[in-house]
Amino acid sequence: MRRRLVFFAATCVSVLAGQMPAKAQQAESHLDRVVKSATLRVCTFPGYYSISFRDPTTGDLKGIDIDLAHSLADSLGAKLNFVETNFGTFAADVQADKCDIAMFGIGATLKRAQAVAFSHPYLQTGIYAVVRKGSDIKTWADIDKPGHAVAVQLGSYIEPFMKTYLKQAKVVSIAPPATREQELMAHHVDAEIVDYPTAVKVGHDFDWATVVDPDTKLMSTPFSYVVKLGDQEWLNYVNLFVDTIKRDGTLAAAAKRNDLGPIVAP
Repeated sequence: MRRRLVFFAATCVSVLAGQMPAKAQQAESHLDRVVKSATLRVCTFPGYYSISFRDPTTGDLKGIDIDLAHSLADSLGAKLNFVETNFGTFAADVQADKCDIAMFGIGATLKRAQAVAFSHPYLQTGIYAVVRKGSDIKTWADIDKPGHAVAVQLGSYIEPFMKTYLKQAKVVSIAPPATREQELMAHHVDAEIVDYPTAVKVGHDFDWATVVDPDTKLMSTPFSYVVKLGDQEWLNYVNLFVDTIKRDGTLAAAAKRNDLGPIVAP
């Protein structure tokens, strides 16, 4: 896969360079930097179960995007360096060239697309509610009632949606190192709104919690990789990488290992 990807990217760079004015050609693509330095810097958030999380026992990073970051680095013949970020700062970190790409289950939204460029999607998920067993919230309709507090991850794509969607319940934005699960377990909130990977985590880790599905599929959102705006050569390569891992089974295998098979993007 590495030889095919690098050859395609090199061809794209040559063709585009012949079409662009001299001033535009002076800007070095991240693709050039990665190939020349043999180092790929990947922004990751180490608190996203099944996507990119730090194992509390070993300290190792695990998840689908950790696996696929290694695959991307291998395709480029590059050493992999992870750069820690979060949902509130990743766009600024990508813009500031702190990393070449962000890979940690980032929802592709129109607002975010004003600041960064998104790859082709590789996962797609809706949203769910997590509540304590025995809660008065039994169905999705029970959430939006006076007196209820609902936790969302600060900076996530879910946060602005729920602030508009809920009319009576209070939205509480949770910033790391605090977690939505801690706030729910401590009875500071009545529910947390999560995506599929977090719902999987709840099922694995917490016997006191249960998942409430919406009545219909709600806020289906693609997950994509993020690069700096204006670097078309690098985006072309990343898109080809995503298309290739879909075709050759790499994505499906990584999703299965991390319990994410049902949300692989077509």
